[in-house]
Amino acid sequence: MSRILKVSGFAGLTVQMLWGMGNVVFLMGGSLPAFWGEWVGAHAHFGVLGILAVVTGLAVEHYGTSGTRRSVVVYGYTLGQWLLPATLVAVAVSGLHQLGILEFVWGICLLAAMAVMTLEAWDGAPDDSLV
Repeated sequence: MSRILKVSGFAGLTVQMLWGMGNVVFLMGGSLPAFWGEWVGAHAHFGVLGILAVVTGLAVEHYGTSGTRRSVVVYGYTLGQWLLPATLVAVAVSGLHQLGILEFVWGICLLAAMAVMTLEAWDGAPDDSLV
């Protein structure tokens, strides 16, 4: 299952790079959309969350995360990674600011995944020393 995180992370980085090229096209054209701030924010979220997905996938393997903890990390993080920036864009493009509440839902998915990995790091891997 950690393969899902790593593939999702690299796919997110690919989207982020393509998104960045699109941003350059907007800048070259001289006409920025009204939702430019959210557009740039989504670009940044795709990048940062993509990097963290790869790192989290490696950490899941390192700590031997299993069972429910592994499911929470893999599926919670993957959902949050894609749907948080997608919600930013959906709110900006549609003008339906009520959808913004979903950003908290996806943020909670990411928070749960990181909380589980904090516990995993605290418990330590079989080959970790206390130093």
